[in-house]
Amino acid sequence: MFITFEGPEGSGKTTQYRRVVAALQAAGADVLATREPGGTSIGEQVRDIVLNRLDNTMMSPRAEALLFSAARAQHVDELIRPALAAGRLVVCDRFFDSTLAYQGYGHGLDLDALRRVTAFATGGLVPDVTIYLDCPPEVGLRRKVAQAEWNRLDALALEFHQRVYAGFARLIEADPARWLQIDARPGSDAVYAQIAAALRQRGLSL
Repeated sequence: MFITFEGPEGSGKTTQYRRVVAALQAAGADVLATREPGGTSIGEQVRDIVLNRLDNTMMSPRAEALLFSAARAQHVDELIRPALAAGRLVVCDRFFDSTLAYQGYGHGLDLDALRRVTAFATGGLVPDVTIYLDCPPEVGLRRKVAQAEWNRLDALALEFHQRVYAGFARLIEADPARWLQIDARPGSDAVYAQIAAALRQRGLSL
């Protein structure tokens, strides 16, 4: 099974991703835990480029989308497909839905073009389950400021993040069977309980 985590900035996505991975491993699952951009050496180098808020403020949305997609192609070929072929459970912090939400809905790039690039980068690979941490951007960005975690995309205007949030809603509406929508506003334990219950309904032990 291929599980991905998605959500706007400050939703607690990465925290919950780590908790789920730890629980699955404790239950005996053979888990590949990975992230985007990143996962591979090439992907981590791309991550440094696209998230650097000091040196790369002039990056165009098209360049941004292509960098994310290049890292994704390497990620799928080097790590994700081999792990799935070996029967492992793959859990990934972000995947192509983030490109559609951020570069498509957020930056306004052509969604059909992004979908074609994504299909090429992934070879058509689609997650079995996508866990979405639903958190309004105003709430999430306040959390990010309080945590002193701020990257190049975080620093974009609130209107950008509102478009991203609306974009995720449209992605979920278009493919509801794949998505598990979780209210990310309560405390971490309450959010994790929602996720765990939803994954148990999908047949996973955690």
